[in-house]
Amino acid sequence: MLHDEVLAPQFRFEVRHLLDHYVAVEKVLAAEYARMDLLTAAEARAVAALLDEAGPDTLAARPDANMSDIAFALERHVTAGLPAPVPRWHVDRSRNDLQACAQTMFGREQVARFATALLDLCAVVLARAEETRELPMPGYTHFQAAQIITPGFHLSALAEHLLHTQRRLLHTYDGMNACPLGAGAMAGQELPWDRVRMARLLGFDRPQPNALTAVASRRWSAEATAELGLLGAALSRFTTDLLTWGGSEYGFLELPDELSGISSAMPQKKNYPVLERVRGRTAHLAAFHTDVLLGQRNTPFCNLVEVSKEAGTHVLAAFDSAHGTVRLLTEVVRRLDFRADRMRAVCAREYLGGFSLANALALTEGVPWRTAQVVAGKYIVSAATAGVPPHPGAPGLLTRAAAEHALTLADPAGLLADAFDVDRGLARLASEGSAHPEAVARALHAQRDAHEELRAAWDLRAGAVRAGAAETARALGPADGTEPGHRPGTGER
Repeated sequence: MLHDEVLAPQFRFEVRHLLDHYVAVEKVLAAEYARMDLLTAAEARAVAALLDEAGPDTLAARPDANMSDIAFALERHVTAGLPAPVPRWHVDRSRNDLQACAQTMFGREQVARFATALLDLCAVVLARAEETRELPMPGYTHFQAAQIITPGFHLSALAEHLLHTQRRLLHTYDGMNACPLGAGAMAGQELPWDRVRMARLLGFDRPQPNALTAVASRRWSAEATAELGLLGAALSRFTTDLLTWGGSEYGFLELPDELSGISSAMPQKKNYPVLERVRGRTAHLAAFHTDVLLGQRNTPFCNLVEVSKEAGTHVLAAFDSAHGTVRLLTEVVRRLDFRADRMRAVCAREYLGGFSLANALALTEGVPWRTAQVVAGKYIVSAATAGVPPHPGAPGLLTRAAAEHALTLADPAGLLADAFDVDRGLARLASEGSAHPEAVARALHAQRDAHEELRAAWDLRAGAVRAGAAETARALGPADGTEPGHRPGTGER
C-alpha cells in the first residue's frame, strides 16, 4: 500500500519534473570524482553517458530493485549499464543533499519561468497604458466617483506593482541560488569536495554555507509561494476594477467575443467570465502558500520527508496556477477596448471638480480652506438638487452658497467653468506621480527602463545556468562520439 499510495506517485512526479535536475547533479558528482582521481576520466564519461540515457521509459518504481526512489533508480540504471564495476562511484554520498539540490533547481526553474510570464504581462500593461494615458475616466474612492484619472494612469499603477513583484521574485531567486550539494546527510562530508565548483557547474552563484540548512530548509518554497499569494491578492483587486468597469451600468470597457460569454436565458447579456476566472484563480495562490507553510511548521530542523516531500506537494500546482492566471490576464489587457465616450460622459455628469473648486476658492478668492470646502459642498448639493449639470454650472447658486458665509466672489462663473471642465481636471494636476498625461508618460518611461533592467537580470541568471551545464559537459568530455551535453533520444541538453 505504501508503494501505491506514496512512493509510486512520488516517483512518477519526480521522473517527469525533476529527472533532468537529478541527472545534472549526478554528472557534476562524476566530474568531481574525476577531479579527486576517484574515477578515471573514462569511468566518469561512461557514468555520464548512461545518465544521459535515463528517462521515463528506462526508469521504473520497483520496490524490490530501487525502493521506488529516483536516486536509487538512477544508481541502479548506471550500475547495470557499466561494462565493469566502478567501486568508488557514490562513495561519501547521501541522498539528502542530492534531493535538496534537485528540488532547489526545480524551484529555481519555476521562479524563472513565472518571471518570464510576468515580464510579458508587464510589457503589455505598459503598452496599453501609453495608448490610454490621455483618455479621461472617473477614478473611484469608497465605491463613489471621486476625481478624473485615465486608464493609462490606472494601468501604470498595475505596472508598478508588477515591477515590485519582479524585484521580489529576483530576490527570492537569489536567496535560493545557494547550492546544497556537498552538505551530505546533514553534517558535511569526508572527502574534499569542491563545493564552489559544484555550485558553479549547476548554475548556482554560491554553495549553501551551512550543511544543516542545505538539507533541512525548504524556505524557498514558502518564500516563492508567498510572493505568488501577494501578487494574487493585488491582481484580484485590479481584476475587480475591470469587472466593475465592464458591467452594463458602467460600460467603460469591452472585450472581444472570443474572450466573452453569453447567457443561455438572457440574449441581451455579454458576460466576461474570463475575468471571473482570473480573479477566482488568484484565491488559490494564497491557499497554496498556506499549504506549504503549514506543512513545514512544528517540524524539527533536519532532513524530513514531511518537509522535503509532503510540504511541497502543491508547489508545482501553485506555479502552474499563477502562470495560467497571468497568461489569461495578459490576453485580457492586450485585447480590451476602453470606451472613451462612456468614460467621458460619466466625468461630465459627476461633480468631480469639487476638490478643485475648493482649492480655487482658497487660492484665488482668499476663502479659508475649510470654509472653502463647505462652500463647495453646499454649491454641489444645491446644483445637483436643481438638476444643474456640473459644466458650465450655475454661478448664482455658488454666489448664494458663499453669501451664507459672508463671502463675495469676484468671478463665480470662471471658478465653475474651470473646476468642472473635464480636460482641465487632468491638465491642472502638477505633482509627479499624478494622473496628468505627461506625468504618466514620465512614469511609464521609467517603468519601461526598469522592465528592461529586470529582463536583463533574469537573462543573466539563465546564462549562468547554461554556462554551468556547458562547463560540466566540457569537464566530462564526449562519450562514444556523442556531442557533449546531448541526451540521446530526447533532443535535450
